Amino acid sequence: MEALIPVINKLQDVFNTVGADIIQLPQIVVVGTQSSGKSSVLESLVGRDILPRGTGIVTRRPLILQLVHIDAEDRRKTNEENESKKNGRLYRGIEGEEWGKFLHTKNKIYTDFEEIRKEIEAETDRISGDNKGISDEPIHLKIFSPHVVNLTLVDLPGITKVPVGDQPKDIELQIRELIFKFISNPNSIILAVTAANTDMATSEALKVAREVDPDGRRTLAVVTKLDLMDAGTDAMDVLMGRVIPVKLGIIGVVNRSQLDINQKKLVADAIRDEYAFLQKKYPSLANRNGTKYLARTLNRLLMHHIRDCLPELKTRINVLAAQYQSLLNSYGEPVEDKSATLLQLITKFAAEYCHTIEGTAKYIETAELCGGARICYIFHETFGRTLESVDPLGGLTTIDVLTAIRNATGPRPALFVPEVSFELLVKRQVKRLEEPSLRCVELVHEEMQRIIQHCSNYSTQELLRFPKLHDAIVEVVTSLLRKRLPVTNEMVHNLVAIELAYINTKHPDFADACGLMNNNIEEQRRNRMRDLPSAVPRDKAAAGGSQSGPVSEQADGGTGNWRGMLKKGEEAAGGDRATLQPLPASPQKGHAVNLLDVPVPVSRKLSAREQRDCEVIERLIKSYFLIVRKNIQDSVPKAVMHFLVNHVKDCLQSELVGQLYKTSLLTDLLTESEDMAQRRNEAADMLKALQKASQVIAEIRETHLW
Repeated sequence: MEALIPVINKLQDVFNTVGADIIQLPQIVVVGTQSSGKSSVLESLVGRDILPRGTGIVTRRPLILQLVHIDAEDRRKTNEENESKKNGRLYRGIEGEEWGKFLHTKNKIYTDFEEIRKEIEAETDRISGDNKGISDEPIHLKIFSPHVVNLTLVDLPGITKVPVGDQPKDIELQIRELIFKFISNPNSIILAVTAANTDMATSEALKVAREVDPDGRRTLAVVTKLDLMDAGTDAMDVLMGRVIPVKLGIIGVVNRSQLDINQKKLVADAIRDEYAFLQKKYPSLANRNGTKYLARTLNRLLMHHIRDCLPELKTRINVLAAQYQSLLNSYGEPVEDKSATLLQLITKFAAEYCHTIEGTAKYIETAELCGGARICYIFHETFGRTLESVDPLGGLTTIDVLTAIRNATGPRPALFVPEVSFELLVKRQVKRLEEPSLRCVELVHEEMQRIIQHCSNYSTQELLRFPKLHDAIVEVVTSLLRKRLPVTNEMVHNLVAIELAYINTKHPDFADACGLMNNNIEEQRRNRMRDLPSAVPRDKAAAGGSQSGPVSEQADGGTGNWRGMLKKGEEAAGGDRATLQPLPASPQKGHAVNLLDVPVPVSRKLSAREQRDCEVIERLIKSYFLIVRKNIQDSVPKAVMHFLVNHVKDCLQSELVGQLYKTSLLTDLLTESEDMAQRRNEAADMLKALQKASQVIAEIRETHLW
């Protein structure tokens, strides 16, 4: 299982070649406040002075440090692998048993660890500047040594509270966000560093670790500076976990002092002194503390963590490989036969456009209605509900009805309600159906315009390679839709005009409605007869209601005649006429009377006959309006489908070919976007890296490491 860590290092190298961090690999993230001893812990694990030193914030970029354990055989093999020519110089071997390599310096080998420290400082200043600002772009360093255990560590800037010098005002927030970016990785182990001469209960490192790892399953605590505690105190309770329990354990270490660093004290000597201190001060805990025990513990934890993470890593890599393969396919190969490619793209777009309308598209939208489904919704939900919400008598008052009846009678009082008044009023109401019908056409037109974008985004991603072809196709389809819009609007306008051209009072549904209302009025007349006082003779009352004689009989020819029902139950005409027009006031002496100046009352109580006439007209209008609305609700969607939707479906292919399939346009239309070649290469590199990573994991299974 020891070989699992080099495997992860190999995976890290694979993804470093493409500069991607899409895979969250297992690693140990070191977290702590400034001057808590993080750098000293890392240098103790490496066994060398490699990190920049100074006051204030020194680590200003994440440092991903890979420790690779090698022996003599590994060293000879590495020498052979690193033989390469660069700038005329041949690297035939590596002097010394330890060396380092940076990702950003490619194959350059560093055997002088002082140069490694200077390169870290220079690379930090190059990206983060020299004003103590920070950056989230990591530095990758790999150390080969026979004195290290296989580990992958991430050194982060120390947690700070107050900006110093010309640091940004939000430096605390920037550092916290950077720390959380790394420790939020569920595949990481958090190494929380806290100084022993501070209160463990106020440890910032443990606090941030607990925010992302509340169960403590991937947090290991390190207590530094055990030798700097106040006289008479010790860290026994802390190391035993009695103060703050940590599930993975608490390990104490002794760092080199600043004086030791200034005097160039070797890390190996410091480790020997650390062991002596632990044996003297904490003899019962000496074998479970110290730098060497920390290195072994980290190695063990990381190996077990890698073993647990590998199944998920394998799945993630396979999924990403499939995604990048699909992405690379969408970018396509460089065009060779332009004529065939153009015809293929045009045909595919036209087919996908029609399939989206028919509901048979390959990519079905799940977030919202699209294509034919949305058109169906417009017809039967939006348009249907809008028509049903139109009040048959909306905008029509009783005075409007009474005025129409009077205007249709001319100078002579009418015995019956004029048919012209009904036609005038019902046409006015039917006309109100035209606006929602035209709006229905507009909504369908907008949806067919949206289908263009839908096909471009989901169905024919190849078009993204050729922006000019994409724009040309959009222009042709938009132009075709634009040409069909006035034709469809004209047809819908004619549907309403047809209904207005002839008011069919012999319509079966309308005749049935008239007969029903005739029976209702006859029933009301009989009820009024029963309610008359006993002093009024029944025959006189009946005669008053049918004084028209033979004319009445002729008018009441059948239940289908809507005028016949107006006669039945009418009261004596003389009594009614007395209430229709008020007499003009007496003119003043010496002034002429202008009859046109006599005001017609707008608001007054209607007579029984007026009220009955208006009520009958309103019922007839409502009955006929419902018939017309039913016709419009059925015929408008059919007209839109025939003149707009189906016409565009049938003509789209030929229209695109006729407009775009021309020899003079081939080169221009099939010009790739400027960044397409770059994106194709990046996708190919990433796919290659993922496939290589998949092979690495497969090798693990074959060697029974997993």
